[in-house]
Amino acid sequence: MIGKAKDSNDLRLAVLIDADNIPSSCIKGVMEEIAVYGTPTIKRIYGDWTSPNIGGWKSSLLEHAITPVQQYGYTSGKNATDSAMIIDAMDILYSGKTDGFVILSSDSDFTRLAIRLREAGQKVIGIGERKTPNPFIVACDKFIYIEVIRSAHQRTQGCLTVSKKQPETKAKTADKSPEKLPDGDQDAAISLIAGSIADIADHEGYAFLGELGNLLLKKQPDFDPRNYGFLKLTPLIKSIPRFEIDVRQTRDPNIKHIYVRDTEA
Repeated sequence: MIGKAKDSNDLRLAVLIDADNIPSSCIKGVMEEIAVYGTPTIKRIYGDWTSPNIGGWKSSLLEHAITPVQQYGYTSGKNATDSAMIIDAMDILYSGKTDGFVILSSDSDFTRLAIRLREAGQKVIGIGERKTPNPFIVACDKFIYIEVIRSAHQRTQGCLTVSKKQPETKAKTADKSPEKLPDGDQDAAISLIAGSIADIADHEGYAFLGELGNLLLKKQPDFDPRNYGFLKLTPLIKSIPRFEIDVRQTRDPNIKHIYVRDTEA
C-alpha cells in the first residue's frame, strides 16, 4: 500500500542522494534544510565508493547517519547510480513508509521519477545546483538551490560566531535583508507575484499571504525568497513599492494574518 501524503510539516521523508552530482561540503546545511519539511526516516547515498571522485563524502556519512549504497559503474561513461536510485525509490514508495521524497541531484535523469512519485501522492522536494535542468525542477513540488542553502548556512554560522563577541552589532548586520530586489531580478519576480495575487485576490484585491506563497511554489517550484536575498516572503514583498501589505488582527491576540494587494491592478 502506498503511503498517503500528509499536509503537515512532519512528513516522513526518504532522502536519496546522488553522490556524483552533489558536493559533500554542503551536506550539513542540506540536512538542516530538510528538517524544516519533515523527518528523514530513510537516508541513502548512491555511488561507486571505490572511486576517489566521491571520497569526500565518506567522513560525512557517520555524522549524518546516511547509508552508503555501492553501485559499480559497469560501463565507462554510463551512470549506473541513477538506475539504483530509481529502483530503490520505487521499492520505498510501495513499502508505504513515507509521505515524501527528497532527491539530491542536479541530473535531469530523475525527472520521470519525480513525476511518478507525485502521481502516487508523495511530496517531492528536489535539491541541486543552479545548473540543474528545468525539466527536473518543475517536476518537483519544491526545488531548492544548494547555493542558497550554503549561503544561508554560512550566514547562520557567521552570526553564531560573532554573537559570542559582539551580539548587538555584527550579528544583526549579518542577518539583515537587502532593502530592495537586485535590479536584474525585479521584473521576473514582480510579474510572478502580481499574476499570482490576481489569481486569488478577493473583491477588494487582497490575497492572503499564506495562500500566495503556496501558489507561487505551484507555478515556479524553485521560487524561494532567498534566491533574491530575503529570508522570508514578507520582506521580499515589502521591498517592492508596487505591493501593499495589510496586517489584520484575528480573534486570537497572538495571531495576525497578512494580506497583499497589487496597487497597479
